[in-house]
Amino acid sequence: MLDSTVLNLAIPSLIRELGATPSDVQWILDAYVLVFAGLLLTAGSLSDRFGRRRMLIYGLAVFGVASLVAVLATEPWHVVAARVAMGIGGSLLMPSTLSILMTTFAEDERRKAMAAWSTVSMVGIVAGPTLGGLLLQHYWWGSVFLLNIPVAVLAIVAALVLMPESTGEQRPVDLVGVLLSIVALVSTVYVIIEREWNIGMIVLAVLTAIGFVVWESRSEHPMLPLAVFRNRDFTGTAFTLLLMVFGMGAVMLMLTQYLQFVLGYGPMKAGLALLPYAVAAAVCNGLGATLGKKISNKALIVSGLLIMAGAFAILAVGEGYLWILVSMLVMGIGGGLAGPAAYTSIMSAIPLEHAGVGSAMNDTLQQVGMAISIAILGSVLAGVFTDHMPTDAPDAARESIGAAFQLGFGEAAKEAFTTAMSTGSWISAGFCVAAAVLGVTLLRTRKPSAGLPQADTVEVG
Repeated sequence: MLDSTVLNLAIPSLIRELGATPSDVQWILDAYVLVFAGLLLTAGSLSDRFGRRRMLIYGLAVFGVASLVAVLATEPWHVVAARVAMGIGGSLLMPSTLSILMTTFAEDERRKAMAAWSTVSMVGIVAGPTLGGLLLQHYWWGSVFLLNIPVAVLAIVAALVLMPESTGEQRPVDLVGVLLSIVALVSTVYVIIEREWNIGMIVLAVLTAIGFVVWESRSEHPMLPLAVFRNRDFTGTAFTLLLMVFGMGAVMLMLTQYLQFVLGYGPMKAGLALLPYAVAAAVCNGLGATLGKKISNKALIVSGLLIMAGAFAILAVGEGYLWILVSMLVMGIGGGLAGPAAYTSIMSAIPLEHAGVGSAMNDTLQQVGMAISIAILGSVLAGVFTDHMPTDAPDAARESIGAAFQLGFGEAAKEAFTTAMSTGSWISAGFCVAAAVLGVTLLRTRKPSAGLPQADTVEVG
């Protein structure tokens, strides 16, 4: 999470110091997302088969080595290749994180573990701009990748010393399912992030997705047991979570630009201005975990989503940092209530022997939802910004707030972007309300369980 947000700040340095073109920059950003999202289900399935701790360690090792390659890069294509390798590493390690929590902790402890997992993710997202600004202010662009290496080493040592190994059902690897899932996910995410009607890629995504469903429904040893979709708790939470990510996905895209361009904050100050969001999320994730022992997941998810909708409404109607601060604090409360409950609900609906692929499904939903959110809200922001810029402004100034400042249209750009962010915030609020309505409709009210289910195969040491 830290790596994905810190890279955005390094783009100007990459352009200056490596001579990266806009196309190079796009591939540096997209290569990771394509590979990561495309391999998640496969990696989750393999972790169930061969060991979750093992896959976590392999993923950390690949991620760390790939980061070193990026640090040593002398050409833009070197960075692209390193990002591809980092995507492979990320896909191996991420599904193992939730599945290890599911198989290591008893049910009465899992919610707290999920809350910690969610908090760490949020802190990583928010701390990225702060730490990135500090590094880029004092060092070269490669420092943002250098940061990953000691973290990977430390995590590998911790995994070897502290974590038990666990495996699921020992089934043959579903090679056809693996191939179909990779092609379907990569082509789907490619269409989303490119934001254009690539008919060939759309047809490929649809056909391979249909082929995957047909194959998995008939396979003796499917990589993704489709029976889980007949579980209303799983399906309801999955679709609710997807809509929630639609609403939340582009919030950092809006806020980082607003803070730096409209309010004139530098990268460091902008990053620090976002920290209250991380603090609120951390505190309220703990609150959500505590309330989850007495209140149903459905009640927490729905109430959290409605609070998040209110946070976006605050962001839509106000201007200036005070309104952003209030919105972030309210958003942290909503996310703290909804997030851990949603993750607990979706993972609890998956049999423990399929915890890896269940975790991968959760990660895939969030990646696809994030990509769609950024694509939709990014387009809305750009469209509203262009419509509210002066008609006599150059095309470059009407298409980019950065270019508008360079060409002397700063004040007009501030007003146009403020209007654009207000529109985007109302759309995000709408997604959160829609997710809440879907939760009310699909989720079942279940009393918190105090039982301790049996875990699957666990080897200590």
